[in-house]
Amino acid sequence: MQPFEYRTPKNLKEVQQELKQFGADAKLVAGGTALIIMMKQRLVRPTCLISLSSVRGLAGIAEKNGALRIGGSTTHREVETSSLVRRRLPLLAETYRHVATIRVRNMATVGGGLAHADPNQDPPPTLIALGASVKASSAGGSRMIPVEEFFTDYYETVLKPDEVITEVSVPRLPPNSAGAFLKFLPRTADDYATVSAAAVVTLDRSKKIFSDVRIALGSVGTTPIRAREAEAVLRGQPVKAEALRAAAEKAKQAVDPISDFRGSAAYKREMAGVFVRRALEKALEGFKRVKSAPSRQSKRRGRR
Repeated sequence: MQPFEYRTPKNLKEVQQELKQFGADAKLVAGGTALIIMMKQRLVRPTCLISLSSVRGLAGIAEKNGALRIGGSTTHREVETSSLVRRRLPLLAETYRHVATIRVRNMATVGGGLAHADPNQDPPPTLIALGASVKASSAGGSRMIPVEEFFTDYYETVLKPDEVITEVSVPRLPPNSAGAFLKFLPRTADDYATVSAAAVVTLDRSKKIFSDVRIALGSVGTTPIRAREAEAVLRGQPVKAEALRAAAEKAKQAVDPISDFRGSAAYKREMAGVFVRRALEKALEGFKRVKSAPSRQSKRRGRR
């Protein structure tokens, strides 16, 4: 690892000053779980690391205007264990629980993971399925970027050199909605997935028709993928097994995996269909759990 300067700005204005001074030779670092490894492997060679750990206002989780606002420096573990996230969007907490090991989750940050843009990460498919957006800030102002439009290629995003991820905004789910995230792990529990899939379904008032569906996949392309054609198969259709199978077949056509030690491209394509169907089935199970749960009134009667 080559020598580098280490700067610890206290606010975004100071971050922007450091970025302006060092330009393309600088790298932002938060948890450092990915960047430090890449530096040790000499894949990146910054002359300056700009730490975000002391920047005020970049961490924390809050609810504002019906959406969850997650600071860019919030750790994966904080999202996983947040009572607010678990109550409002349990799917998000569950997804972050699947990331690597607890040691990694205690260090890795929400914004850092997204900026790293590894297509094998767990959170992006769920964030896409939930309709989340990234807030990118620079000296010239801020902009909101839908997560599904954020990634452009392996380890590449639409972020400009002077932009910092300050926040991730996740909207509240519509009524009659449920979601699920699944990952296929043929190796160890802390490994990247061979295939991952997230699905959020919204049913009509009768809960017999798909009103809306969002499906996203990871580890099956150069970026996380939203399976729009698979979604279109389900919208307006009755909740039946054959509809789920048809959506799974469409999902296989959306992916473009590569062969590696986790599986061949053909195998990953088949597993993409399998896990989309399973994610949809798991999401629909959420409606059954709500329906079968005893009401507060019945609980009170039982105590009499």
